[in-house]
Amino acid sequence: MDSKPFTEPGARPPAPVKIVIAGGFGVGKTTAVSSISEIKPLTTEAAITSMSADNTGHVPSKTTTTVALDFGCITIDEEVKLYLFGTPGQDRFGFMWQDLVHGALGALVIVDTRRMDDCYPAVDYFENAGLPFVVAVNMFDGSLGHNLEDVRWALAVSEDVPLITFDARQKLSVRDALLAVLHNTFKRARAQAGAGA
Repeated sequence: MDSKPFTEPGARPPAPVKIVIAGGFGVGKTTAVSSISEIKPLTTEAAITSMSADNTGHVPSKTTTTVALDFGCITIDEEVKLYLFGTPGQDRFGFMWQDLVHGALGALVIVDTRRMDDCYPAVDYFENAGLPFVVAVNMFDGSLGHNLEDVRWALAVSEDVPLITFDARQKLSVRDALLAVLHNTFKRARAQAGAGA
């Protein structure tokens, strides 16, 4: 059987870029990865136990939770392919974050404005790690619960951290959020290179 190569002879494959998707329990991390991934995403969902049942107040229909990671990928263009790693949202799985974040160029922190306290650990983690990140408010039911500047104030993130809205269920919306992460990462790298010159 004659098979054609996936790329032209001599063509380089797209550069792999690792992006972490983080946030609290039930904010839409698994949904975002599933919405955009060009492969069947790897998920590590397990039934919610009594340890996490108390967190389901605003997401009562949620019956599973990520216990290790979500993984998917999307080719942006001929030069860049994103590898997406979704973190578990519960604090008791926080020990995995260091491994998941290793080698990442940027992060997307998803926020549910009904439960902003849940995203503080992710914001703090990336600030302390020095990893560029974008805060993305998930538009549950198509509505924004709070003004974006109020969200920025509540999270105490500086003006150089992009704050956007998106819908984790919509592929193009997730794409735009990931492009915001790339843009922020490259902008920060250029600024650091300029400061070192």
